[in-house]
Amino acid sequence: MKNIDLIVVGAGPSGLACAIEAGRKGLECLVIDKGSVADAIRRFPVNMTFFSTSELLEIGDVPFLSAGFRPNRVECVRYYQMVARKYGLKVEQGAEVVSLHRTAEGFKVVTSRSTHFSQSVVVATGYFDDPNEFPVPGSHLAKVHRYYLEPYEYSGLHVAVVGGRNSAVETALDLFRNGANVTLIHRGQSLSSGVKYWILPDIENRVKAGEIRALFGTQVGEIRDRSLVLTGTHAGEIPNDVVFVMIGYMPSMELLCSAGVSTDPETLGPVYNPKTMETNVPGIYVAGSIAAGKFNNKIFIENGRAHGNLIVDAIAQAR
Repeated sequence: MKNIDLIVVGAGPSGLACAIEAGRKGLECLVIDKGSVADAIRRFPVNMTFFSTSELLEIGDVPFLSAGFRPNRVECVRYYQMVARKYGLKVEQGAEVVSLHRTAEGFKVVTSRSTHFSQSVVVATGYFDDPNEFPVPGSHLAKVHRYYLEPYEYSGLHVAVVGGRNSAVETALDLFRNGANVTLIHRGQSLSSGVKYWILPDIENRVKAGEIRALFGTQVGEIRDRSLVLTGTHAGEIPNDVVFVMIGYMPSMELLCSAGVSTDPETLGPVYNPKTMETNVPGIYVAGSIAAGKFNNKIFIENGRAHGNLIVDAIAQAR
């Protein structure tokens, strides 16, 4: 089969930025994603507004125009899909990469639909597919959710939101505004210092007014059909219909590890050269938030989009 220059695994902003730079340098590139272009963003909460302004999310020198100062989820999905079309990027959608390994000619990439060969591979799969562990009895119950989309079916119900960062706070506020009885449960003594500055006064005022019940220094000890058993400062049992566990996600390292990429013991992410984004396996690169491992709050679209330049420059210089 034909051996192309570069395969990018992941059609998010960082992966698309790599493909755009590859095209500019005359490299033949294929992008592979198990979902659609910008699929992780598509699965974000329906009413989500981004922290960044539009210009900080731009890729490929294509202006990003949004109705407000900060773009929302729909605007971002439309923008990145438009950019992929504008550049005519070759994207194999709905194809999960099941194996990646070196051959005598380069790399063999096998997906759920086809097999490809390339000289170099960029893994830009993000971190949204694997929620952090929540080893609590009852966490297998159907009422426990690790992702949040919209609030409407929970109006009038007793809903617990576990966590103290942005995703938990935004989920709690959205549920409250749409009629749910919300309890925010966080093991810390206060909300995370990283909560968006324009949201923090809102959640603090809702808690102060008693509209959202906040239980700090508290953990979920057990999840039951109609209640939660809590430990810590507010130990006891409270009524509960639905639980959203919003404590973050971890990037999957399975594909990279299977190809021989080493992991950093501190970050649990891949070992790579920050100047080129190349891993310890020559020819395999990482881009975007997967490079940060468990510290995925260190790499966002704003800085992850720059990885494409580093990677493609390194590939071009090595040719």
